[in-house]
Amino acid sequence: MVEKISGFIGVFLVAAFVLGLAESISSGFAGFWGGFPFWVITLSILVLVVYDFWNTCLRRK
Repeated sequence: MVEKISGFIGVFLVAAFVLGLAESISSGFAGFWGGFPFWVITLSILVLVVYDFWNTCLRRK
């Protein structure tokens, strides 16, 4: 149970940081098209983070 809670908190913190960073890049000097490659990388990384959380904590073994 502790592993699930700490994993969820970790996923939430990583997602908040990375999405905030991507949003600030896109709304700043780079603009949407300048920040678009970073958004693609960000969403790919978040998919990997969520999959790792699922694989480690939630999948039946």
